[in-house]
Amino acid sequence: MSGTTIRNRGTGRRRNTRFTLRMQKKLVVLFISVLLAFVGLSVRLVLINRDNGEKYKKQVLSQQSYDSKTIPFRRGDILDSNGVKLAASEKVYNVILDANVMLSANNGECVEPTIAAAQSQLGLDGSRIRSRLQTNPESSYYVLAKQLTYEQISGFKELQADEEKGANISGIWFEEEYRRIYPNNSLACDVIGFTRSDNQGLYGLEQYYNDVLSGTPGREYGYLNDDGTLQRTTISALDGNSIVTTIDANIQRIVEKYLKKFDDEYKNGYTERNGSNNTGCIIMDVNSGEVLAMASYPVFDLNDTKNEEMLYGMPMVNEVGNWKGEYITEENFATLSDELKQQQFNALWRNFCIHDTYEPGSVAKPFTVAAALDSGKITGNEYYTCNGVREIGGYPIHCHNTFGDGTVSVGEAVEMSCNVAMMYINEAVGVSTFVDYQHIFNFGLKTNIDLEGESRTASLVYNKDNMGPTELATNSFGQGYNVSMIQMITAFCSLINGGNYYEPHVVKKIVSPTGATVENIEPRLLKQTISESTSKKIIEYCNLVVAGEKGTGKTARPAGYMIGGKTGTAETLPRKNKQYVVSFMGYAPADDPQIAIYVVVDRPNVPQQDDAKHATRIVRSVLTEVLPYLGIFMTEELTDKEREELEALQMEIMTPVAPEEDPEGGTEGEENGGEGQGGENGTNGQPDGEGGENGGEEADTHTEVWRSFPIDPETGYAKDPATGNLVDPETGHVFTEENSSPPGLGSEDGSLFGNEDDKNPF
Repeated sequence: MSGTTIRNRGTGRRRNTRFTLRMQKKLVVLFISVLLAFVGLSVRLVLINRDNGEKYKKQVLSQQSYDSKTIPFRRGDILDSNGVKLAASEKVYNVILDANVMLSANNGECVEPTIAAAQSQLGLDGSRIRSRLQTNPESSYYVLAKQLTYEQISGFKELQADEEKGANISGIWFEEEYRRIYPNNSLACDVIGFTRSDNQGLYGLEQYYNDVLSGTPGREYGYLNDDGTLQRTTISALDGNSIVTTIDANIQRIVEKYLKKFDDEYKNGYTERNGSNNTGCIIMDVNSGEVLAMASYPVFDLNDTKNEEMLYGMPMVNEVGNWKGEYITEENFATLSDELKQQQFNALWRNFCIHDTYEPGSVAKPFTVAAALDSGKITGNEYYTCNGVREIGGYPIHCHNTFGDGTVSVGEAVEMSCNVAMMYINEAVGVSTFVDYQHIFNFGLKTNIDLEGESRTASLVYNKDNMGPTELATNSFGQGYNVSMIQMITAFCSLINGGNYYEPHVVKKIVSPTGATVENIEPRLLKQTISESTSKKIIEYCNLVVAGEKGTGKTARPAGYMIGGKTGTAETLPRKNKQYVVSFMGYAPADDPQIAIYVVVDRPNVPQQDDAKHATRIVRSVLTEVLPYLGIFMTEELTDKEREELEALQMEIMTPVAPEEDPEGGTEGEENGGEGQGGENGTNGQPDGEGGENGGEEADTHTEVWRSFPIDPETGYAKDPATGNLVDPETGHVFTEENSSPPGLGSEDGSLFGNEDDKNPF
C-alpha cells in the first residue's frame, strides 16, 4: 500500500494521506468522459455544418439584409422669397433582389410567382432575374431598378400584402432613399446648383449651404433574442434644414424670359453660335444687398444637367477652361475626349454673374467721378474740352466719339460718356487716391456673396506700385482692370443709396424641418463708401444718362418710368479684335432708387458688337414688367405709342403663346466702344483746354458733324462719307474706329477673362 506520511509542525504528531487505486481509476474515467464529450460535440458540429450549413448561412445573411440598414435623411428644400419650392427632395425606392430568400422560401416555390409579379407590377425583365438567380444564388443584395416612385411600386406592394395572392411572393424588397428634384427645371439654375448622386451639393446654393441642407442618416438594427424573436432598435434620421432665398421666382422668370428672347433673336444671326458668348442680369435691392434675381444665358436643366444640346453654340474651352476661339457644335463635341467634354459642362454650370471677370468699360465712370468728388479733388463745377483723343505716356487714347465732345461739364461727361473728360478727372484724383477708392468700392476683393464659385480678382486690378499715368487714364473709364458682375452692382448700390455698402446675399432665412426659424439672415452693412452728398450728385449725373438730351442710355427707359444708370462698352483682348462686352447698370425709380439692375452682354452675335443698346433694350423689357410687379408706381405720362405697347405686352403675358419681339421706343442713342487701353509704363500727359468753374453756363461751340451723315439703310447707322465708317447718329461713336493703344492688365492668355484662382474664363 502506498502512502505519504506528513509530520505536523509544532505537535510532532503524524498524519497519513493515501492516494488509493480506486481514486486513480475514477480520475481516469472522468478524463475519458470529458474527452468523449468534446469528440461527440465536434462530430455533431461537423455533421450540422455538412447537412444544414447553407440553410443557417442563408438565414444569417437574410437577417443581416433585412435587420440592419441605413435610414436616409431628407435634404432640406430651397424656397424663393414667397415660399415657392425651387429645389425639393422626394422619397423614391430601389428594387432589391435577395436571391437567397427567393430560392429558399417555401422550398423554391416563390421564384416564378415573384418574377411574374415583378414583371406585371414593376415592369422588370423576368429573364434578367432568372439569370441573376442562376449565376449568383447566394447573393442577398442586387439592385434591379433605381429611384422608382411610390406610384410605380404600389401595385407590387399591394399584391405582396394580399394573404392569398402574395403568399408565394418573396425575395424582393424596396430600399428607401430621396431624390433631388427641381420643379422649375432651368429656373435660377446658376443660383441653385444641383446635387451629385451621393446627395452632396455642387455649385450655387446647393454647395454653399450643403451642411445646412444635409441631415444625419439614421440606422435600424435587428437581432434575435433568447426566444428567437426578432427585435429591432431604430435611430431615426435627422432631416436637413431648408433655406428661404431672397430670389423672387416671378422676377427671375421675367429676367430669364428676356435673356432667352435676346438669344432667340440673335442666335446664328451673324455667325453660327448663340446670341452672345454669355448674357447676364442681376437685380438687387438697393438698400439691403438682397439679390432678387440672378440669371445668365445659356441655361441648363437642373433635372437633366448632362444634356449635350444645351452646350451647342457655346464657346468651346480647352483643358484648363480657356476659350479656344471656336464654338461647340454637335459634330465637334462628338470628337472631344471625356475630359474635354466634362470641361464644357463645367463651363455651362458655372455662374457667369459671380465667376467670370471682364473689364467693365464705361459703367465705371460714375465710380471715377464719385472718388473725385468724395475726396475733394474736384467740386463738380469743372469743365473739360474733348477733341476726341488725348495722348498720355506716348499713346493716343481716344474718346468713344472720335469727333470730340467739345467742352463738357462733369455731369455732361457722365451723360455723354466722355473718355477724355474722365482722364482729366482721374488725373486730378491721382494714383494713390484712386487705388484707395478702388479698395473702398471692393474692386479686387470678394463680395462674399453666399454662393459657391465667386472669383477673386486681387491680381486683376492695379495697385500703387504698378499703376502709371497711362494706367490711371485708362482705368478712369473702366479699361485695364477686371471685375465681376456681383462686384459692380454691389458697389453701384452704395453709390446711389447714400454710400452704404451692403454685403450681397441670396438667403434670408434658415428653417427647420418642422417649419421653425433657425436663423434670420439680416442685411449686413459693411462700410460707408462715399458721403450722402456725393451719392446725390452721382444720382443726378446718372439720371442724365437716360433723361438728358445727349444721354447714352435713353433706350433703357421703360414706358411710364424715369430711371437712371450708365452704359458701358469694353473692348476685349487682344485689342482691335472688334469684340466687345456691352452693358447697362441702372436703378429705378430715378428720384428714389429702390432696385438696381445690371445687364452684361458678352460679345453679341452681330457685326457691330460695340453698341450698348443690346444691353439697354434688355433692361427696358425687364423693368417694364418688374416695376409694376413690385408695386412701384409710374413716374411719367404715357405716350400713345407707349400705351399701345403696354397693352400689347399685357395681351402677350395673358396669352399662352410664344412671346413676340420686344417693342422698342424712345430715342436711340448709345455710347462708347473701342476705348483706349493703357500700358504699364507711361509719362504724364498734360491737361489742355480745361474750362472754368461756372457750371453749365459756358456756350459749347462744338459742331456735331456726324449728325449730318447719311443713314446706311442696311445697318441703320450713319456712315461717314470721308472714311466709310459707321457712326452712331446720336452719340458720334465710330464703330469701326481702331484706337491706338497698348495692351494692359488682363488674363495671361489674351482673352477677356481672368481669375486669380484659375485662368478659366467660364
